[in-house]
Amino acid sequence: MPKGSNQKLKLSYLCKIMQEKTDDEHSLTLQQIMHELEELGITAERKSLYDDFSVMNDKLGIEVIKEQIGRETYYHVGGREFELAEVKLLIEAIQSSKFITKNKSTQLIRKMKNFVSEYQAKQLQRQVYVNDRIKNMNESIYYTVDGIHTAIEQNKQIKFQYCVWNTNKELVPKKDGAFYKVSPWFLAMEDENYYLVAYDSEAGKIKHYRVDKMLKISITDNLREGKELFKNLDMGEYVVENFSMFHGEKRRVHIEFPDDKVSIFIDRFGKDVTIRPAENGRSFVAVDVAVSQQFFGWVFGLGADVKITSPEDVVSDFKKQLEEHLAELMS
Repeated sequence: MPKGSNQKLKLSYLCKIMQEKTDDEHSLTLQQIMHELEELGITAERKSLYDDFSVMNDKLGIEVIKEQIGRETYYHVGGREFELAEVKLLIEAIQSSKFITKNKSTQLIRKMKNFVSEYQAKQLQRQVYVNDRIKNMNESIYYTVDGIHTAIEQNKQIKFQYCVWNTNKELVPKKDGAFYKVSPWFLAMEDENYYLVAYDSEAGKIKHYRVDKMLKISITDNLREGKELFKNLDMGEYVVENFSMFHGEKRRVHIEFPDDKVSIFIDRFGKDVTIRPAENGRSFVAVDVAVSQQFFGWVFGLGADVKITSPEDVVSDFKKQLEEHLAELMS
């Protein structure tokens, strides 16, 4: 049998055919496989296909399953690097992530389909819906994250412009476009947003920055500073204590609530949070938080039956915030 023009690519194309056109529900006979190869300018004999299947199984980690149905023998790819259920789970995570832009979500989902057969890809397409209402609009965010990781690996400081949104929905640099210079130490995901936690040498303290609001990031030649502050820092605990990444004085705060709202506090502070019984079907927690207007707003949003009980100065500040808002509404 004369050899086809793409004969050297035979094994590569065979792998592609089997992975794209077969799965647990769809198989091909040897004759059908030979026809698919012929369409690509490749000739194949039965014995050579048997040898190729062995190479795929033993050397390439592609499981080819042989199945006898009646008088015909069928072949299909079995276990894959990602099972269909896993790909569906990953796609759902991409769809629901506010951090990933709509365009990047579409690109990633398209790439994820390469891990399944063309038949399974059609199933995935039916479930794909990317809601751009909640998606981030800063397309450069992936390069920013990569730059931050590189700086951390190289133990170098970074500089960047930090921005805010204006009424025209444009990102506008703060401080008239002046560059911020910080030592990056770690990235944290909180409430579907990515944050850089870094040391500001000029201010002499740890600060947080929304990654999607950072522009024109570059790595400097200066080594990072602030190592001692991060040396014994429990980063997981730090993120919980500074939830929502709003600045404020860190305090141990007692919050009392009805028992039917306990899941809210476990979801927010984790299963390790200490919950103690109060009276009349109520409980309280003592948590370390960054006391701020945003923290007060979170507590207020839980309803009138949730209240801060101590320390007294935090209770007073909370009441003052409520009174000021009420006075503003009544004016």
